[in-house]
Amino acid sequence: MMAPPLPEALARSWPSARSFALGPFAICSGMGGGKRVSAGSLTCAQWQPDDLIAAEGAMRDLGQTPLFVIWPHMPAQADFDQALAQRGYDKVDPCTGYIASIAEILKQDVDISTTYCVWPPLAICDDLWQSAGITAARRAVMARARGAKTAIMVRGGDHLAGVCFVAVVGDTAMLHAAEVAPDQRRQGFAQKMVARAAVWAAQQGAVNLGLVVTVSNTPARALYAKMGMRVWGAYHYRQLRQE
Repeated sequence: MMAPPLPEALARSWPSARSFALGPFAICSGMGGGKRVSAGSLTCAQWQPDDLIAAEGAMRDLGQTPLFVIWPHMPAQADFDQALAQRGYDKVDPCTGYIASIAEILKQDVDISTTYCVWPPLAICDDLWQSAGITAARRAVMARARGAKTAIMVRGGDHLAGVCFVAVVGDTAMLHAAEVAPDQRRQGFAQKMVARAAVWAAQQGAVNLGLVVTVSNTPARALYAKMGMRVWGAYHYRQLRQE
């Protein structure tokens, strides 16, 4: 089977609390879970200014600042992106998606003996996520994901060095919320988590492993390329300047 499109893989593995159609837009309620679960999106090439005004009103009604995700290579997105810029929306958080076959990742000799899969996450996982800004509202997104899912822990000595979340969508496992403790970075722990995610995903019947990373995170992008992952897609957000 082919991997699902990146937008679908993200929406299903890191889901909004609620979403609904409003004219040519999809509106998402994130319940404080961050941009990815709160961003609206254009779902139809034809739209009018009044449609956008209605979408902005719906987001405000949800207690959210108007925010849209832009997929540059999808139809009508470039024109919509330009229209938002002219309306006072700032471009924020450009991201790149990466994907690889699990078989390719498992070709590498990575020691995963100090990694563990747990669900639900242990309190020490929540503590590390919280310290990295992944709040309870963002961790609630993980609980909403359906199907096979796990938290992956990696130990450094007697301490938790890193943690991530993985959920399966069809034949593809998506890795999210990868965090390594500041004093444990650049010691190979992120690579160990990716390798353990590939092993766990294969056990669930998945054949691909995907993830997204901000364009500004150069070390992470270099790591994923080193592990045989290729660019899967890209997106960014347009957020209305504070009124």
